[in-house]
Amino acid sequence: MSGDRVEPDARAQAEARAYAPSPGSHAGRVILVTGASDGIGQALALALARQGATVALLGRTQRKLARTYDRILEAGGPEPALLPFNLETAAAPDYEALAEAIDREFGRLDGLAHVAGILGDLSPIDQYDVPTWCRVLHVNLTAAFIVTRTLLPLLRRSEDASVVFTSSSVGRRGRAYWGAYAASKFGVEGLMQVLAHELAGTTRIRANSVNPGPTRTAMRRQAYPAEDAGQLPEPSSVLSPFLYLLGPASTGVNGEALDSR
Repeated sequence: MSGDRVEPDARAQAEARAYAPSPGSHAGRVILVTGASDGIGQALALALARQGATVALLGRTQRKLARTYDRILEAGGPEPALLPFNLETAAAPDYEALAEAIDREFGRLDGLAHVAGILGDLSPIDQYDVPTWCRVLHVNLTAAFIVTRTLLPLLRRSEDASVVFTSSSVGRRGRAYWGAYAASKFGVEGLMQVLAHELAGTTRIRANSVNPGPTRTAMRRQAYPAEDAGQLPEPSSVLSPFLYLLGPASTGVNGEALDSR
């Protein structure tokens, strides 16, 4: 990773968008996906399991996580791990318990996909609710930092580990009324860049981000309630860069901000 380059590498971007995993491409890998209850997180967990990965499913609601768990087993994937976890309210002992559970079950971590996030309000800065601002920044940015920091020792045990952050177009160029969500995604991009620079050349861990673009999810409906959701791509259709970055095909790719489309 260059210290001052911010534009994505054209080759990595092209490979990520065109990536079509071969059968068993992620076999033997242990990958944690946050926000695995629904939307892009659930679609990613299902896709990783189809490719042979053992997926640790992290989400706020155990009932919804269990549905993802059942779908993976019904499709013949490796048995996943259920990790109910509230990113908004978790305290230090909860993060420590999360790391201990993964260590006890798997002994290492090969991938960490940060997909969980909340929208907050779409309102001008001079009217933005302060508690909502703090909540969005905590869930989308601070909790992602704490999870990553806590799990780095497990990622260091992998022969080829990958951390993927989910970004947004408003986290790369600010847009009116996107407030805390945009600020949190700018922070996520910065966190990714700092982490990638720190890890380069000293570890086998790489860090990158993906902007999935407009997708048919609950968060998108919240932001654009009048939009025709039928015109948007399904979560399963924006996964190529995530799968690329979380597998061996992208070994050596570090510090890149990629787009699904």
